[in-house]
Amino acid sequence: MARIPSKLACFVLGVAVVLCRTPSATAQVWPDKPVRMIVAFTPGGLVDTIGRTLQPRLAEGLGQPVLVENHGGAGGTIAEGMLAKARPDGYTILITADNPPANPHLYRDLSYDFFRDLLPVTMLVRVPLVLVVNPSVPVASLADFVSYARARQGKFAYASPGSGTSNHLSMEVLQRVAGINPTHVPYKGGAQALADVIGGQVPCTLISITLAAPQVRSGRLKAVAVTGDKRTPLLPQVPTFAEGGYLDFPQGSWSGLFVPAGTPAALVERLYGETAKAIRAHDVQDRLQELGAETVMSSPTQFAAFLHAESARIGELVRENKITAD
Repeated sequence: MARIPSKLACFVLGVAVVLCRTPSATAQVWPDKPVRMIVAFTPGGLVDTIGRTLQPRLAEGLGQPVLVENHGGAGGTIAEGMLAKARPDGYTILITADNPPANPHLYRDLSYDFFRDLLPVTMLVRVPLVLVVNPSVPVASLADFVSYARARQGKFAYASPGSGTSNHLSMEVLQRVAGINPTHVPYKGGAQALADVIGGQVPCTLISITLAAPQVRSGRLKAVAVTGDKRTPLLPQVPTFAEGGYLDFPQGSWSGLFVPAGTPAALVERLYGETAKAIRAHDVQDRLQELGAETVMSSPTQFAAFLHAESARIGELVRENKITAD
């Protein structure tokens, strides 16, 4: 059995220790002013949509306004750095996508240490990704797409919401197993990436089903394949990567909630509880279903263990394929 690196083991253990402490009166008086919700991507993307879907119900549960701030760019590291420097008093929280376990492997000059400076609260949702192309691209299946890309080695590109996202890393997996070599064009969020694929500036992207489905149904994009074990109800006609012969393709994207390390255990417990209530509200569940998102709400300890495993998996992928934060 592989040994867990000491830093990551301490990270998981630290989360467990913090949450096992006896809650104090702190949670009873918190919050007594607005809570700042940093969203690690630009407005209109999946992470922003999830954050703004939760915002009203979370504010209701906390009894204070929740103010959304978008700080996209650099694969989420700008927002992560802001959270790392924030006071650990419960008044600054972060909603981000799946970049955190990848960023330490992609960015060598980060101003913070993710496993030391950020505390995981919960994985909120999982969302399938769908490979879409501009209608001008003459492909009708995943096999067509691979053949088309192989014939244009070095002359074919794909957009992503940013370096280190599951979108980017999943395309790196496809490159390796399919023998293609498209150029990566990173954006500051999914909405911008998708807009340029619709506009024809970039031929394709692997993007959340949330953003892609309406554009596919309108005919502004063509869908090639979707991640996951089964087809998505939002685009039931689109086959999975497994159906296309790629059985071990990554499962999709997730979004999670973080606070600064050192945030009192009582506040983390209260935030987790209020977020769980907010996400289970009927109107929020209805909206998440429309987005194609599956509610997860893992515990802080479970989320920390998942992040450790993801860091190890992604680190190996980055090293083997010499992936950089371009």
